[in-house]
Amino acid sequence: MNASIQAELRTLHAKGVANGDIPAPVQLDKQTSLFRARFGPLALQAVDGEELLKLMHGRQDNEARCMAYWLEFKNDDEFAGNSFGGIRGGTALKFGIYQRQQDGAWTSGTPRAPVLLTLDQAIAIAESQRAELVNGTSVLSQYPRGDSTDASYQRLQEAMETAAPNLSRDGWAHKYWFLMHPETLDAYHSPAYQRFHLIKLLQMPPDGVGILKGSAPRFLCAGRFAQGANDIGVPIVTFNKLLNLRDTAFHRYWKVGTTEGSAGDSHWQDMRDGGFISIGWKNSVPDLTQTLNLDPGEAKGQIAEFLKNDYDNGAMATRKAGEILNFAREMAEPDMVVACEGQTVLGVGRIVGPYEYDGSLRFPHKRPVKWMTVGQFKLGELEGPRTTVYELGKHAINLLEIEKQVAGVAGPSVKPASPVKASTLKPLDVFAARVEAILRRKGQVILYGPPGTGKTYRGLGVAQELAARHAFNRSFGDLAVSEKQEIEAEDGLVRICTFHPGWGYENFMEGLHPKTVSGGMVFEPRDGVFKKLCRDASASKKHFYLVIDEINRGDLPRIFGELITVIERDKRGRDILLPVTGSKFRIPENVFILGTMNTSDRSISLLDTALRRRFGFVELMPDSGSLLRRSVGAIALGPWLDALNARIRKHLKRDARNLQIGHAYLMPVNSAADFSRVFRDEILPLLEEYCYDDLETLGQILGGALIDVENSRIREELFDQHNEDDLFAALHFPEMHRLTLTEEATGTGQEDAAQDEDAEIDGGSPA
Repeated sequence: MNASIQAELRTLHAKGVANGDIPAPVQLDKQTSLFRARFGPLALQAVDGEELLKLMHGRQDNEARCMAYWLEFKNDDEFAGNSFGGIRGGTALKFGIYQRQQDGAWTSGTPRAPVLLTLDQAIAIAESQRAELVNGTSVLSQYPRGDSTDASYQRLQEAMETAAPNLSRDGWAHKYWFLMHPETLDAYHSPAYQRFHLIKLLQMPPDGVGILKGSAPRFLCAGRFAQGANDIGVPIVTFNKLLNLRDTAFHRYWKVGTTEGSAGDSHWQDMRDGGFISIGWKNSVPDLTQTLNLDPGEAKGQIAEFLKNDYDNGAMATRKAGEILNFAREMAEPDMVVACEGQTVLGVGRIVGPYEYDGSLRFPHKRPVKWMTVGQFKLGELEGPRTTVYELGKHAINLLEIEKQVAGVAGPSVKPASPVKASTLKPLDVFAARVEAILRRKGQVILYGPPGTGKTYRGLGVAQELAARHAFNRSFGDLAVSEKQEIEAEDGLVRICTFHPGWGYENFMEGLHPKTVSGGMVFEPRDGVFKKLCRDASASKKHFYLVIDEINRGDLPRIFGELITVIERDKRGRDILLPVTGSKFRIPENVFILGTMNTSDRSISLLDTALRRRFGFVELMPDSGSLLRRSVGAIALGPWLDALNARIRKHLKRDARNLQIGHAYLMPVNSAADFSRVFRDEILPLLEEYCYDDLETLGQILGGALIDVENSRIREELFDQHNEDDLFAALHFPEMHRLTLTEEATGTGQEDAAQDEDAEIDGGSPA
């Protein structure tokens, strides 16, 4: 195994053990032993007839007792089935036999051609399966441990095919045998997944088969995983878990052409520099955003209809329609894309967003891509000649070469890397990446949450970072002063405004404003902030961002007016007539809106429905992890904030989640005096407002040491400088001790939990 990969896996293992993501070997042994006791060869051989049938496949009486349920669905404290590899997907007929829940009938066959079985026929199938499961387990029990060579596992493959000629090809049976002998087999029950992870390890699968051949041998690859587990010093199932963490989700590899026509005009440079991959048919195939909402067969037919005048026969049009549909729909995050000129690879990247249409490009159908490497190299085997979009995967050698190029361990390229280097930018953080994905898909996003959660700060920061990356291919913090000025200036790439009740259409779009001319008053049209931004964006290829702070404080239907139609991503570029001046107006593709919304003022459910579904939403909640290991006096700020918010949620009940206190209030706190001032002047008045001046409820939240409920007063004397110790004692909630211990034990505070609570609410139309 590659030394750097081995070191990476060791690091992942140490981290996983520390945070509990990696189960202890004793726990794994306990659960596999439980399965063997219930469904091992001895248990299966102890029953016969209908009892055997129900033990293996019975679902009507209590499916949680049957083996098929345990293999496919059971995942709890008793048996964490997902830890041992998944076999979900398809239908229950993959087990060869299925009992219908509604009437208890036994069926076989396929979903399209089910076959009803008599009880005797069903029992015969179960007995045949039992025989093969027992025979396969016997083969595995005789397999010599410690021999993980390809030759040895080739012999095991042949022996298993002989012992179980039918079940040796089934994923569920592979999982059964793995649970019988986890020291010998791997927890990948699909040949595609086995080969995918071997290729990610930069290893050629023993048989050279890629990830598209589902009928490939299932036992041959296990030796590689056994050897890898031995190198790391962990069980095979733990090694598989580490690979899952390292390699991310199973993904596909797509080859996409970059040239046009017989002359071979290349569009690669635009794709490389612009961070996208795109395909042509500009004059034939329009924006497919709406087409993608159709059933796949209907969508393909519609695209073929668009292409009917481009090709002499319908078969070719249908084939090309399939390629276009693959590009627009089947390619998905985090699939890898290989930009090619003929059979020469020019660059390898990862899909990072959904289908887009850009009418300014000669290849207008595009997908955003993060390029991982650029430079020319050849694939080892010919795949997909004379195609624009083709899924790679039949030949492992091609996928292995791609992964080696990305890892920087491949042999010499056909041609040195392009003078324009691949981006060395660090990946966006999770929050910024989520916002970018929504902006690509919808064009506008609202960051919402309680006060003090950093909505404006983070929204403006993301806008500046995205503008810098697109305009200068560098992070905002690395820009020169003049480049930052281009982004931050009043008429720059990132602009900010604040909505309030006095704002209207005339401020946002256009309106008539009074002006004195020759002693008289006339009204002249004046552009609003959004119209000015759109005008500047129309004359530029750079991305422009408008940050609208407190977006919910304005009368949104009145402010946006007819923009409610053309603000949608798929309607960008359409002309509309403005009612004040009668002039044509369009929202360019390169304009993006980030709004912020304080949910203590107004819930997102109260926004205008038509407007709400045109935005994506990202929730920002208090993040005590931002206050990690910061203390003043006897108070650890992170646990104190968590305890305070827990009390708010408990005692305010209705909508209390939106009335929590954000971490930003405590960010400037560096001393006891700072804490006293922030609490007295900012947090306490906010809590009083939340409680509607009900001191009894306020006392339940803050405690009787601070709130004198009987005399309806706040003990203001505690805020005097010489009473700081008494103030800290009054605000030292009992819950803090537990939270502080948790933070010290994990060394992480609450940051991860807060990240998990950030939830995108897609405001798109319902399916």
